[in-house]
Amino acid sequence: MSSVQLKESAGSGKSVILRANRVAKIYKEGDLRTDVLHDVSFQVHRGETVSIVGASGTGKSTLLHILGGLDTATAGEIEVEGQVMSRLSDRARGDLRNRSLGFIYQFHHLLPEFTALENVCMPLLIRGTSIPEARKLATELLERVGLGARIGHKPGELSGGERQRAAVARALVTRPACVLGDEPTGNLDEENAAQVYQLMLELNREIGTALVLVTHDRGLAARMDRTLELRGGSIHELGADAGV
Repeated sequence: MSSVQLKESAGSGKSVILRANRVAKIYKEGDLRTDVLHDVSFQVHRGETVSIVGASGTGKSTLLHILGGLDTATAGEIEVEGQVMSRLSDRARGDLRNRSLGFIYQFHHLLPEFTALENVCMPLLIRGTSIPEARKLATELLERVGLGARIGHKPGELSGGERQRAAVARALVTRPACVLGDEPTGNLDEENAAQVYQLMLELNREIGTALVLVTHDRGLAARMDRTLELRGGSIHELGADAGV
């Protein structure tokens, strides 16, 4: 059985902001069929932190992209704040992603021709925030992540750790209900990885944004409220007695 039941201590009394319901993903190429995910069900409460671990090639990134509406499931449903992604138009789905979700990737994906401030402003401008308000909110968050003196620098002028902190700020500037991270510290050295990870946890506590992070680092995963493992296309919850 691949459905994961929430522990009472994790998110009890808080609303569910992200739900996967019997999600499956199958790739077909000619006669070749690859079952990447099957019957994956779990939910994330507001403010909760969840790590997803598993061997390479088990579908962790695929699952994360489906959760964020960047890929479609072969079967099953994804709900974000009570709205079923598959029932929305492309525009409504995009609006929901912008309003409710933030994304952090292993590589920062900052636009190289824009400054840190301009990159962090973009999600706000897309949702219609005025330029002065967007600059104010982006500046405040960049200062919070330690980049107050670097807001006018372009990504090529920032270190790897600084670029990833800017990416964290961009993901959180809209105060989304949930941030999805795909190996967000995987491209950093150990010291910078620890700093960025700690920053995400601090902002999670301050802002109340849920975090769902794919990571290969079991030590970092252990600092989250819950750890889910993808194994054989199914999801399993790991506890303290499971070595996590």
